[in-house]
Amino acid sequence: MDPHLRDLRYFVAVAEELHFTNAAQRLHIAQPTLSRQIRQLERQLDVVLFDRNQRSVALTVAGKELLEGARKILELWEVTNVSLQEAGEVLRVGIQSALGRGLINDLESASGHRLALHAASWTDPSSGLAGRQADLSLVWLPLPDPNRYRWQVLRTEPRWVLLPENHPLADQESIEFADLLDEPFIALPTEAGAVRDFWLGNDARNGRQPKIGAEAATAEDKLEAVSLGLGVCLLAENNVPMYRWPGLTARPVTGLAPCELAVAWRADDNRPTILEFAGRAADGGFSAQTQTQTPQSSVA
Repeated sequence: MDPHLRDLRYFVAVAEELHFTNAAQRLHIAQPTLSRQIRQLERQLDVVLFDRNQRSVALTVAGKELLEGARKILELWEVTNVSLQEAGEVLRVGIQSALGRGLINDLESASGHRLALHAASWTDPSSGLAGRQADLSLVWLPLPDPNRYRWQVLRTEPRWVLLPENHPLADQESIEFADLLDEPFIALPTEAGAVRDFWLGNDARNGRQPKIGAEAATAEDKLEAVSLGLGVCLLAENNVPMYRWPGLTARPVTGLAPCELAVAWRADDNRPTILEFAGRAADGGFSAQTQTQTPQSSVA
């Protein structure tokens, strides 16, 4: 069997880093997985690509030959892939649960491109960008590894809290976040990182640790956990209708910074179609502002 492009990418990363751990971090995979893939590539090609010992990694003569060819192959594929994407005019847009579904038709009309949806898990705060399953994504800021991404804010909205109707605070028109500090919260999975922190309100806790009543991997899990009285959870205002459920209610929260919904893409993706999409999305009736620094908000 011929090597896959993925195998060549893995090989080039190790060849350039000459360090398996650093290469694994660069590729966002586990180091044992990378080592296993390189050994499999060597067996497949019937050559030794690296001289390894406990202190160093070096390219063999065969490894140097493959590095030159692999770079050319990957470069050619990238050029070809860009041409295919532009010719097809189909952009893959990552979303989480029902987040952003109401915007898709508007974005499609504003951008002039056909869109294909990639449904992402809450364990992936990049909504498919990190693994290249999506060309763009609709996300609540902040993004993980902000230097790897660019984004354009589409709208800003307040954060609300979802809680049982019989909760002592439920009869208030709005709720101060200070009154929620001792409440147990329903948290996103730990893999969500900064996004999890944001929707726990950690940006307004002054270092005070939240109480975690339960974790939720889906919107349905959130609804069930709040219904069972395991905790409350923060929501974006426009997502409140998604969480209508018998026995539950939502209230605006004061004392919290608003959240920002953005269209994001990888910083190394300079395809004209991607940049054009972001620009047209901004002109399509949304209030947008291009961001290149770490944002102050994230995903619900």
